[in-house]
Amino acid sequence: MRTIYPIFRYPDPRAAIDWLGAAFGFRVHAVHDAPDGTVAHAELVLDTGMIMLGARADAPHRPADDDWSVYVAVPDVDAHCAQARAAGAEIIREPFDTDYGSRDYSARDLAGNVWSFGTYRP
Repeated sequence: MRTIYPIFRYPDPRAAIDWLGAAFGFRVHAVHDAPDGTVAHAELVLDTGMIMLGARADAPHRPADDDWSVYVAVPDVDAHCAQARAAGAEIIREPFDTDYGSRDYSARDLAGNVWSFGTYRP
């Protein structure tokens, strides 16, 4: 059972849903529309993880590369990075091997959020 659900806000949640699927491989679990047809709340899944997202009207403060990020375990970092790059993700740290046996990379999404992907599963 999941117990932590990162929440992201995007100026255009529908575009974010499509982009997160194309770039990072997320699948739609649920989308709840507001009365005006905009996305009020959405849930996306990747493997056993889930994120939630919604709308944000104002432009975000772009976080620094090391302010924070969400870590997502994936089986093939290089293939995942190639998929993200092809979808237009800004790769801020190319795939690399860690001293603790993981292979990782980091990318920004279309709203500037930092995501880290790797093979490490604690």
